[in-house]
Amino acid sequence: MAWQLYYTSVRRGPTGRSGFQVVAETPGLPEGVRAGVLAHLSYRPPPEAPAEPGDAELDLFPVSLLYDRVDGRPVLVRCRYLGLDYSRRYGNFFGHAVVAEPDELEGVRPAELWRSPLWEPGGAVDGRLDELDELPPGAALAPEDLARWLPASGPADPFGTLGVLVGAVGDRIAAGDGRVVLLADDADTIARWIALVSYSLPVAATGRLSFVTYSADPQRAAQHLVGTTPGVWADVRHHASHALAVDLRAGVADAPASRFARAVADHWRDADFAGLDALAELAELDGVSPEAAAVLLALCRADATVTPAEERATADLLTTRRPALPGWAWDELEPRVPAMPLDLAVAVRDHAERAGAAAVARRCASRIALLALSDPAARAHLPDAPRDGGPRLPAEPSRPAGPARPARPAEPAGGAHAELSSRVPAALAAAPDLCEVAAVAAVATRAGVPVGPDGIAGAAAACVRDGARDLPAALAACPAALRDALVDGAVTGLADTGGRALEPDLCDALHEHLDRLRDAPRVAVPVLASVGRRDPARRLRATTDLLSLTARPGGPELDAAFGEVWASPPSVAECTELLDAHGAAMGAYAALAALPCRTFGRLAEDAFTDAGVLRLAARTEAVLPGGAAARDAAVVRAHADAVTADRPGRAAKALAALAGAGAAGRLADAAFGGAARRLCRRPPEFRAALLAALDEGVRARLGECWTDGLAARARAGRAPLRGAEIEQRNELVEVVLRLRGSDVREPGLEAWARTCFSGQAGRWLAGRQLDAYLDRAPELRPVLRDLIAEGR
Repeated sequence: MAWQLYYTSVRRGPTGRSGFQVVAETPGLPEGVRAGVLAHLSYRPPPEAPAEPGDAELDLFPVSLLYDRVDGRPVLVRCRYLGLDYSRRYGNFFGHAVVAEPDELEGVRPAELWRSPLWEPGGAVDGRLDELDELPPGAALAPEDLARWLPASGPADPFGTLGVLVGAVGDRIAAGDGRVVLLADDADTIARWIALVSYSLPVAATGRLSFVTYSADPQRAAQHLVGTTPGVWADVRHHASHALAVDLRAGVADAPASRFARAVADHWRDADFAGLDALAELAELDGVSPEAAAVLLALCRADATVTPAEERATADLLTTRRPALPGWAWDELEPRVPAMPLDLAVAVRDHAERAGAAAVARRCASRIALLALSDPAARAHLPDAPRDGGPRLPAEPSRPAGPARPARPAEPAGGAHAELSSRVPAALAAAPDLCEVAAVAAVATRAGVPVGPDGIAGAAAACVRDGARDLPAALAACPAALRDALVDGAVTGLADTGGRALEPDLCDALHEHLDRLRDAPRVAVPVLASVGRRDPARRLRATTDLLSLTARPGGPELDAAFGEVWASPPSVAECTELLDAHGAAMGAYAALAALPCRTFGRLAEDAFTDAGVLRLAARTEAVLPGGAAARDAAVVRAHADAVTADRPGRAAKALAALAGAGAAGRLADAAFGGAARRLCRRPPEFRAALLAALDEGVRARLGECWTDGLAARARAGRAPLRGAEIEQRNELVEVVLRLRGSDVREPGLEAWARTCFSGQAGRWLAGRQLDAYLDRAPELRPVLRDLIAEGR
């Protein structure tokens, strides 16, 4: 319902007094509203109007229609100049005020009530007015009529002027303060422009848009839009400043306007009322400013003037404010998706998924995937790879209906998906390295687009031929199902380039896919050689894998690879394992056949009799007979036989074998010298019998080893000697004496023994020491005397 009241100057009003007063009203007007309404009931003719108009001139006076709010209720006040009052004085006017409930104007813009049939022109009153059940709009300001009137309304650029007005009014509504003054010769013109602005704003905003079609005091008017005449403005403009005053006769020339204002102007120019409705509907969404609404609509309409900054702002709006877009907006956005930049496509996709707009979300997902084929930044926004090979998006729910829109042709099924599929081969071909090949494969997989292994392999091979070597990183990024294809392509490319320049990390990555290298020995050989050389724990396996390549036709030459793998000699255990695993096959390769020799050659002296060493020697003789390795193995075994013999004859036989084995010089010398030192620990009786059983050459060599093992003073026959040195000399002299007693002579040892008794002091001291030592074998004293006598 709505209340009414009439206001004019009468001789005698309801209260019995004369003058301006409320002469009629609807009973029950809310408390406090009456005073607020009375503040708006005023009228002063413009200065250019006739001072004493006749009845025919009264229609030329501007009608004032004011809209504002009092205590939250909409108030409309229409004031019309009447001229003479009851006393025949000029200045009377008739004011008709309507006070409505807040929802009474729902669906009606206040400006539409210009020339409404509800307005009383100023006739007789009886003091009581009925409630109004409805507020019917007038017929003078229909949008279609305004669209036809606007081009010839007066300003040189009426549409630009409207854009400026809409932008300025919107700013003032948002700020809650400020006014725009409209200058025109008649109130009808001002009412039309106010209606144009009202139709251009969201309905909710028009409810906050206060206006007055005519005011004789515009500098004090509190409304957002204030109409007045040029004469009034000429009198007051020097006494007040305003943010904006627009003379509607000339309009605004070349004034900048916001996106929203430009959109409004364009819709009026095209009489696009559906566009105005759509713009208003978007602007009414929670969190959406008029400017943002205009950008959204421009995106829906594929407006090419949308700037990157506006696209970024829209993406931010959808992400942070999440406005509930109407169904028609989703429908119009969908065909625009293929032109969206990344950040906008991501924001639209995420918002569409939240809103249940599955078709739009799916289209955006395809757009992001297309961008991701060449833009690494887009790849972070791809979904995980779907298990069923298709995109995982929500089902399409029903959406609230928006303004009617013409149906657009349906996109062919799988159109976006097919486009993505068609772009993948080109993206693979353009990939500069293996990581990009893997990235493209990942994009296609995560978008549910099948990629054939041949395409991946071909692209990878081309990259490797051009020098790409980033396989480790590429494998980490490649979908698991396509890694074999990536490796196959890399192997093909490496084989075509001869397998050169294989970095360690590349070799390690290829080694993880060794089964893919079996048919490419030019790549497999350097890979296995590199892995085996750098990781001793894997060189046994690398050797096995290298040997397996020889079973294929045209097997490669492996000696260099084996030499690289076994650049450092194998341990005893490794060498034994090799012999056990590959046996005679090792003899076919010089690098492998030499491994036992190298292992024996690095043995420590006390290791010759270890069980593992002896087992290696036995396996070497059995598996690689007749070669250098077998000879070295024989030396090792002879050494062990010599030092472990329980009888002099067996030890002599082993030493003879050791001396004549023909092993490498260092090993033979080490083995013989080691055996000599070990045998030197045996009793003099054993040592003398051993020497007696040897031929002259071996006997002389063994004797030399024993004398070399003495301390320097003992070896030179100088005195005095320390306790252990005396013991060593005495035992070796005993060996010489026993050897002479068995009619076997060793000149070298005898010559040394005689030096022990050279010189007066030496002869006396050595004689005394040996005499005491020989108390346990007195039978050797005569032999000693003979030995000493021979030296005089």
